[in-house]
Amino acid sequence: MSIIMKYIFLLSILSCVSLAAKAIDVSGNVAAELQFFPDTAQFAEQMDENLTLSFQPKFRHSWNKGDDELTVELFLRADSRDDNRQHADIREFKWLHVSGSDEWRVGINTVFWGVTESQHLVDVINQIDRLEGIDAEDKLGQPMVQYTTLQDWGNLHIFVMPGFREARFRSETGRLRFPFVVDSSQALYQSSDEERHIDYALRYDHYIGDTEFGLSIFDGTNREAEFRLLNNVLVPFYSQMTQFGLDLQSIIGDWTWKVEAIHRSLDSGSFNAATAGFEYTFYGVLDSSVDMGTLLEYSWDSRDVNAPIFDSDIFGGFRFAFNDVQSSEVLAGLVVDTDKGSQSFRVEASKRIGESWKLIGELQVFSHVDVSDPLKAFEQDDYILLELAKYF
Repeated sequence: MSIIMKYIFLLSILSCVSLAAKAIDVSGNVAAELQFFPDTAQFAEQMDENLTLSFQPKFRHSWNKGDDELTVELFLRADSRDDNRQHADIREFKWLHVSGSDEWRVGINTVFWGVTESQHLVDVINQIDRLEGIDAEDKLGQPMVQYTTLQDWGNLHIFVMPGFREARFRSETGRLRFPFVVDSSQALYQSSDEERHIDYALRYDHYIGDTEFGLSIFDGTNREAEFRLLNNVLVPFYSQMTQFGLDLQSIIGDWTWKVEAIHRSLDSGSFNAATAGFEYTFYGVLDSSVDMGTLLEYSWDSRDVNAPIFDSDIFGGFRFAFNDVQSSEVLAGLVVDTDKGSQSFRVEASKRIGESWKLIGELQVFSHVDVSDPLKAFEQDDYILLELAKYF
């Protein structure tokens, strides 16, 4: 973390202690995670299994009849095998003020945009926490000032982001990494302001009948780094970009139709990308309490060179909600590259144990990976992950 982020982290801990002392709303979890890689690693220094501990407390205090609220959420992970994964972050440290139909959020926050399952093209506010997995679901907290007005004609969100969060990557002992180690300390920027560049974003969302949609504009530092090989290490390069986004979700009976599309402009050129598909839910399968959702999505990217993983891919999957007292859920999906034939299969499952424990499992398998596919770096990194979390 930068010096400023370390100062804010210390301040947030002091805030948490102060809030906890007042017996304010405290929640969160502490978890133990075991990850096992059955295949031989590509590099001799890489591990075959890993046990880590994480702690994610959240503190909330409201006043002024609920019109003002302070939220602090921290994340810490201890990892004995990969020094880079031994890290801490401020997910949230924000003040919310509500005045009629207007809302202000000032501080560090986590924002999510998007509707599709396989990837979130329009989701560009936060940097992905790339130490926490390859599904891009975990995010680093982003310093920002956010103004929102909620009106009959729709909701308007304005973001000013004074500062950029660099991504961090796994060390040479870690699995699920590139053949060359990424050295984030040598990060390069297109802007002379580097990580101090001020980014801006605007989003409008509304609904028409059963259809919800969002239109967004982002101008600032690209959260997706390009990489340059220097002295046998990869150095991240963060360019400037402007992105226009559309996300749309329409619920028609048991069908949910989803679309995300972007147009992104960079100095190196412009490109378009889109993901579209549906989810159809079967309720009470075979007269049981189980609901089964079937998912199908197609992703396309116009770039001919340096194309990402989702350049011409089909995603199909199933979502099971068992509707039992343990809140058991299973999501299984397969991504197939229609050009290269590469495949990525993933299963996520969770089950509550008692009142405050939760067991989470993941299975990730890569197969038939083409030599030109970005997934080639992970070909031998199939894994099984088990996490036991205690919630409070």
